[in-house]
Amino acid sequence: QVQLVESGGELVQVGASLRLSCAASERISEHALAWWRQAPGKEREWLAVINWRGSIRDYTDSVKGRFTISRDNTKNTAFLQMDSLRPEDTGVYSCGAHRNPVEEGFDVADAQAYESWGRGTQIIVSA
Repeated sequence: QVQLVESGGELVQVGASLRLSCAASERISEHALAWWRQAPGKEREWLAVINWRGSIRDYTDSVKGRFTISRDNTKNTAFLQMDSLRPEDTGVYSCGAHRNPVEEGFDVADAQAYESWGRGTQIIVSA
């Protein structure tokens, strides 16, 4: 399985931008990658997913138009560009990998679909 390490989280002000990185220990081709978030006192929620070729991207409604998921397979890294950050964006952001070589559909909001997870990186958005 792929090992993942997130980075880039920090304390920022409302309206700021951040880019998170998810570095993989090996080639991430043939893996869909997703970003999840767990806010304080909240359940973990799915935010965004990208297929292994980068041709398909999906987002949960709360981040559409503000967050952009991307990947660079040559560097074995996924990214989450976050703009117009709000206090409710505060939380621990984790990336997950789903092995899917033929790009069949799967339930992106099912945590059990992801075989690898990073430990997470914390973002605090100060009002």
